[in-house]
Amino acid sequence: MLLLHGTGASTHSWRQIAPLLTPHFSLVIPDLPGHGFTQTPPADAFTLPGMAAAVAALLKELGIEPALVAGHSAGAAVLIRMSLNKLIAPKSIVSVNGALLPFQGLAGQFFSPLAKLLFLNPLVPRFFAWRASDRTAVARLLADTGSVVTTEDVEFYARLFASPAHCAAALAMMARWDLSALERDLPKLTPPLLLIAGETDRAIRPADADRVARLLRTARVVRIAGAGHLAHEERPAAVADVILDNRDGGSSLP
Repeated sequence: MLLLHGTGASTHSWRQIAPLLTPHFSLVIPDLPGHGFTQTPPADAFTLPGMAAAVAALLKELGIEPALVAGHSAGAAVLIRMSLNKLIAPKSIVSVNGALLPFQGLAGQFFSPLAKLLFLNPLVPRFFAWRASDRTAVARLLADTGSVVTTEDVEFYARLFASPAHCAAALAMMARWDLSALERDLPKLTPPLLLIAGETDRAIRPADADRVARLLRTARVVRIAGAGHLAHEERPAAVADVILDNRDGGSSLP
């Protein structure tokens, strides 16, 4: 089973759920290009197709063909693009608060240009890294996603954000992210798609999961009460149960 984290996170975000899945799967949990403690990749690796190709290259090097894949936020988009491009052929795909649709309205007009502007300034990643020394600021950033975080969560993310290279990778990913093509191609997706939506998610609206489900006959939506954007970190047992129910393509789900 392949697990992919989202923008600005790392493999650490699966630490609570991994022990619940290891009795059932051999897990492969990489950092996305430029994230965590990986090396900075070429610029085209930060696009959605570029990320998909990079992860596929890793799987090929390892000689692994995942039977099931799950991604959080942007990680879910990478997995779906990999499947659409015939780079993986999983039995099913699990999206945890997946960032699968373009931002709507003013947010869509503002978000990407701002990310591009920030990315072009080499001082910005260092500023973010400097701000990471303020644990209160990091805690506020995580809480703004609608998640209830622990002191340990804050510490792990603060360590990540303290790396200018990691911050630069997250900004580069946001600056080059284009989900319009993914939205257009979604109806072509072959594997069943399970959309896990945290009901208090402030980063990706839970209603987006319903929008995606309307595009796909094989998509199903499962909501997790009391969970925000970091649902797999807040409610690991609940998310693991849904994943295990879906391991054979979701046949046991209503």
